[in-house]
Amino acid sequence: MSLEIVSQARCFGGTQYVYRHQSEATGTAMRFAAFVPPAAETEPAPVVWFLSGLTCTEENFTVKAGAQRVAAQLGLVLIAPDTSPRGEGVPDDPDGAYDFGLGAGFYVDATQEPWRAHYRMASYVGEELPAAIAGLLPVDVSRQGITGHSMGGHGALTLALKNPGRYRSVSAFAPIVSPLDCPWGEKALGGYLGPDRAAWRAYDSCALIEDGARVPDILVDQGLADGFLDTQLKPHLLEEACRRAGQPLTLRRHEGYDHSYFFIATFIEDHLRWHAERLG
Repeated sequence: MSLEIVSQARCFGGTQYVYRHQSEATGTAMRFAAFVPPAAETEPAPVVWFLSGLTCTEENFTVKAGAQRVAAQLGLVLIAPDTSPRGEGVPDDPDGAYDFGLGAGFYVDATQEPWRAHYRMASYVGEELPAAIAGLLPVDVSRQGITGHSMGGHGALTLALKNPGRYRSVSAFAPIVSPLDCPWGEKALGGYLGPDRAAWRAYDSCALIEDGARVPDILVDQGLADGFLDTQLKPHLLEEACRRAGQPLTLRRHEGYDHSYFFIATFIEDHLRWHAERLG
């Protein structure tokens, strides 16, 4: 695989890149953002993946979260993929809805037509892209952490739970913790995976934990002024699943914070330091 540099800029002594490449997993051109800290100029650095939420691209986290300063201090490479395949021939929600299709890949490998040919974000984020950057960027893929926001928080939790040992650390901002139990999840998993709800369990954090999946620990931040809290996110379901299973979870609830990137920018330093401690 070759990476085409779309843009680059110096940032806190490191470099913020946006790359484009051809993906076998999605069958499309894909973009991702990569912040490379100064420490990576001399030796490979640990990597933290950030998975964005509905409607986002690689740009949202890169320009809004303010993560580069802390990542530079801690010597972390930050990788932010896009949220879905894009391009001519890639199907979209027929009604143009924001919560399915383009910008809403839900970090699953679709099994239903017409989505299965391109909507394979679980394989892209979990397998193809890490393997690609290992040979092309100064990253130590033996030290990976993963985090994300909303739909991306769901992706971070499920990828970590399904791949024990791959990620040394996992956290999330306002994640969709149980797609089996919310409208966003029911629409996405029903569309991409079909009507058999048993197949959805592989992409539901609470179900994975109930079925025996474990990670060393989990950090979740949730704003209590989040408009999606009660209908879509339901962090109490994750709390209950972890309590029953003995899965370590730190769930922090914050009065007054909503679902926006102002919330993420407020707590991104805490998350990056959480990952840095576990990535060595």
